[in-house]
Amino acid sequence: MLLELIVFLLLLVALALGWWMGRQERRRRLPPPGSLPQLSQDYFTGLNYLLNEQPDAAINTFVRALEVNSETIETHIALGNLFRSRGESDRAVRVHQNLFARPSLTKEQSERVQLELARDFMAAGLLDRAERLLIELVEQNGKLATESRLLLVDLFEREKEWQKAIHTLTNELLRHKPPLRRAAAHYACELAAEFLQQRHFSAARKQLKQAFAFDSSCIRSTLLMAQLELSSGNPKAAIRLLLRIPEQDANYIPTMLQTLVDAYQQLNKPEELVETLEKILQRHPFTSVLLCLAETLCQQNQHQRALEKMDHHMRHQVSLRGVDYLIDLYLHQAAGAERTHLLTLHNLTQQLLSHKPEHQCQSCGFQSQQLYWQCPKCRQWGSIQPIKGVEGE
Repeated sequence: MLLELIVFLLLLVALALGWWMGRQERRRRLPPPGSLPQLSQDYFTGLNYLLNEQPDAAINTFVRALEVNSETIETHIALGNLFRSRGESDRAVRVHQNLFARPSLTKEQSERVQLELARDFMAAGLLDRAERLLIELVEQNGKLATESRLLLVDLFEREKEWQKAIHTLTNELLRHKPPLRRAAAHYACELAAEFLQQRHFSAARKQLKQAFAFDSSCIRSTLLMAQLELSSGNPKAAIRLLLRIPEQDANYIPTMLQTLVDAYQQLNKPEELVETLEKILQRHPFTSVLLCLAETLCQQNQHQRALEKMDHHMRHQVSLRGVDYLIDLYLHQAAGAERTHLLTLHNLTQQLLSHKPEHQCQSCGFQSQQLYWQCPKCRQWGSIQPIKGVEGE
């Protein structure tokens, strides 16, 4: 409440300045008698509401009292933005629509109000209305065209209109804003994933080439291209692509393991899979790689070798998932009371793992058990990575 009171006091200063300027303007225009006392009465009524901690009533009074003119336009815009920031999008819309309907606004002022109105509509979930306003601003190519274009891209992203988002971006924006290049690559990847699911391989390949053009370091496009090659019956090409990922960004090695396993299974070369996993593990001792290697050995009936690998690595780099799998391996050899004790430990590690997130956003700290290519909280692209340490990799 204290912070909100401070905000309203600052607004009060702005309103007072607007009132004073409006008063000077009315004096020049020789207003009819009686108008100034009414404004003063509204002004002090609003002040009374504010001091009695009735901010909503105070704002309504100030809005009613403050004349819209070139001197007070910024104050009205600020009030509308305040409503939007407080989650009162309907009230923000009313304030900005009232301004937008004023014929006395200059072109620049009109565009500014139109942009804020588009923001109001987006906050209210009225994306179709916001889209129409933003497209008009972009086509006018005024001072706010770039800002409007960026907001339009954000709108298309929210609507999952990936192709429209790509078309809205300009070469100049992509050249000067690296985060937009990363986002554009993911837009193309979203389209490629849809085509891949529909088995439209040619269209998927075209989108992935565009993703590489936007951002050559995009891990997702490499992974999707490998999956495309695998689905097209080219497991060797898929493996070559997957082995680029440790060099691009080793943090994403866990995301490629299942596709790597599938590729070697398609080749029917489990021994080469074991050799490849051991090479990766030497340079990047991730728990996921170790578990994948142990599971592959177990499938080849090499349980003792898998157990020795797990035991060796757990002595040097402990992880909860590794300990859980190691207990599981020991269970295959245990009997009697020893097996009972191991089962108790296994149940405990399983309970601990069931509540542990596996991924974390490097931008805002959001955690989840599954990998999201776009953070659900801060909406950054490619910012979520596997968690490292005892509870992760």
